[in-house]
Amino acid sequence: MTEVLFRLLSLPAKSKGFTAYQHTVIDGGSASSHPNKTPRLDADSDPGSASRSRDRVKGKSVEKDGPLTVQIHDFVAGVQDRAAYDNSLARVKHCLKVILTKGSKELLPTTYEGVYNDCRVVVCAGTKGAVLYNALVIELDRSCCNLRNELVKATEDCDSLEWLNRFVQVCAWFEGQVMLVRALLAYLDRVHVLKNTGLLNIHDLAFTSFKRHVLDYTTIIDLIQTGVRDWLSWERNDGRENPRRAYVQDLVSHLVNHSVYAVVFERFVGEQTLAYFAEEAEKKIHQDGFTPERFLEHTARRVAEERARALVVFQTTTVALVERATRRGLLEGRLDWLAAGAIEPLMKARGTDRLDTAYTEFAAMEGLNILCREFKIYVQNVVANIIKDTDHEDVMIEKLLEFKTFCEGALQNAFIDPQTKQPNREFSYALTDAFAYGFKARKNKPAELIAKHLDRLMRRGQRDMSDAEFDKLLDSVLGLYRYTDDKDVFRTFYHRALSRRLLLERSASDDFEKAMLKKLKENYDPEFGMGDHMFNDLALSRDLLHEYRNRLPEGGSRHSLSVMVLQRSYWPFAARKKDVDLPLWMQSELAAYVAFYKSKHQGRKLDWDHSIGTATLKARFSPVTKELTVSLYQAVVLLLFNESVELGYKQILEATRMDEGELKRTLQSLACANKKVLKKQPVGKDVDETDVFYFNSEFTDPRAKVHINSIQAKETPEESTRTQSHIDSDRKHYLDAAIVRIMKAKKELTYEQLKTQTIEAVKSHFVPEVSVIKQRVAGLVEQEYLRRDEDDMNRYIYVA
Repeated sequence: MTEVLFRLLSLPAKSKGFTAYQHTVIDGGSASSHPNKTPRLDADSDPGSASRSRDRVKGKSVEKDGPLTVQIHDFVAGVQDRAAYDNSLARVKHCLKVILTKGSKELLPTTYEGVYNDCRVVVCAGTKGAVLYNALVIELDRSCCNLRNELVKATEDCDSLEWLNRFVQVCAWFEGQVMLVRALLAYLDRVHVLKNTGLLNIHDLAFTSFKRHVLDYTTIIDLIQTGVRDWLSWERNDGRENPRRAYVQDLVSHLVNHSVYAVVFERFVGEQTLAYFAEEAEKKIHQDGFTPERFLEHTARRVAEERARALVVFQTTTVALVERATRRGLLEGRLDWLAAGAIEPLMKARGTDRLDTAYTEFAAMEGLNILCREFKIYVQNVVANIIKDTDHEDVMIEKLLEFKTFCEGALQNAFIDPQTKQPNREFSYALTDAFAYGFKARKNKPAELIAKHLDRLMRRGQRDMSDAEFDKLLDSVLGLYRYTDDKDVFRTFYHRALSRRLLLERSASDDFEKAMLKKLKENYDPEFGMGDHMFNDLALSRDLLHEYRNRLPEGGSRHSLSVMVLQRSYWPFAARKKDVDLPLWMQSELAAYVAFYKSKHQGRKLDWDHSIGTATLKARFSPVTKELTVSLYQAVVLLLFNESVELGYKQILEATRMDEGELKRTLQSLACANKKVLKKQPVGKDVDETDVFYFNSEFTDPRAKVHINSIQAKETPEESTRTQSHIDSDRKHYLDAAIVRIMKAKKELTYEQLKTQTIEAVKSHFVPEVSVIKQRVAGLVEQEYLRRDEDDMNRYIYVA
């Protein structure tokens, strides 16, 4: 109906109405009858032409096709008597009463067009707009009061959700009737109201009345909220959509139309959601016994459910409010309990998706600092437990690498800052600190095992990995090296392993060795430059050996001799007090090389170290002859069997004069390992002083060249103590030198200042204990490098 009226009352967008319109003479008859039109036949019969003629007389220039301005000064109507106006007013009032009475079966006394025309007469001709406006106010108030009473009475025969449907129907009926009234009383809305700026238009007047008499009524508000609460509880308890959800959707639409959505609905939904989930949290934790991990999953599921419902039913602004209320009800006051109890099972499960859920929930509650704290504590404990596990030291580094890789993956995939899309900086710092503190749980051993793990990798090589992948693997191991304070321990063991790889030619790639040394020297410790000297020694030794061989006659056995001359200061080998007795022919070949070397380098002394020497022997077994690659100790023992078929342990010991422990390990590798080139009586895995050994002529192996591994000596407590003593001795020298350098530069310092600067000076090698620093300072005072101030015993002065 409204659309039809709009078309009737709107001017056309384009029309020739003004140019085709002829001047009219209005007869003084009744306003209800059409005026008679008498056409003018003179030249200026057209009003536009007449106007232009007048303008020419006045000297104005008028464009033929210029703009035409239409100005309406007032509505002018014909003269009516007072009775006609009163009749029109009475008809409009009666129609308003019928229209605004819900369920009325009374017919209108006139058509909609008649109502429209009566309104025009009352407002424009009769100037009764104020009377009609007041009548409309009265009818709207009456109608709204009736609607309110109807809604209150409806509670007697329907439940809360059905009542919401009744309310929605009332709202829909009222809004429809208001639209009709606006259309019928268009003259009142567009003429009288516009002239009186203090008046509300019909729409605002009707909605204000509805709000005052219905929506502001406490009972109605309580009934609305009761229905909404019952609907929410039903869906939350049953976990599915209520068949009457559409009632609430329509309710939201009408409340928005009446501008009371925030006050009546949104605020209540937030409060009710908070209360509901606070109660549910208590029940789940204390009655159902939910663990923190399970409760966190429950929270994420509940938040997702509430969000999905809010997106469908509520306004957009309510979605975030409902999410916040849900999280507050479930999580508020429980973040510490959740973080402490959930982080461990989540980390153990190795599921970054579940960690991401935890991060999201804690971030929404502004509790990331709590989650970060527990994450740090857990990581630190795991690292410390791995390092302190002496029963599984052989897999310590693999465990640390695996755990570190997972933690870094969690940073990249779970702990993401939503703004920067980068790993959360606080969690990154926490991970670094946790590993660093975890490594403090045990001194020295982690650094030693990191060096040994790198040794295995450098021996094994990249195999099926690309250069980039292998380099990344090495970097991950060095990443652990950053966390240890005992960098001097790592350097000691790495140099030992490097020297063995180079001398025994066990390194997979010299290029990777040099790249690793460069990386260690530039990024970690400048003293790794010692490795460069090792490579220089090997290069010079090869050149010297090549020159020596060129001087030998062709075809001699000495061409097979390979000697490496090493500077003791660059290689981590101590001088051996006792070594094996070599066969005479071996000793003569070594003597010839010594003579050649001294002819080139006078004043230098060569000390032979046979412990890492190797030899290649040809062994004739019954089936076939094979080449055996053995250590020099193994070769010396095997060569004894060229003279005797069987030898006892004591005979071999007397012939070689080898260290007993070394001899037993050598015999064990030859007679008790997988490749038994010797037989032993009695048979067993250990070597005793009463054992007798035989050459195993029946030895077989599918390969023509057979490598027989040596049995590495396990580190005894005495050797471990000796190594630690050596490291401690080096540390004392570092500390003494650092203290003297500092005092020489500063001349005078308090003990606290000296302690702080000393730790800073040596921290790239190790982190000293405060008690050790105090001992070294006292020692330097005794040696008269320092003295105490006479007035302040806590102040030290450098003695030049």
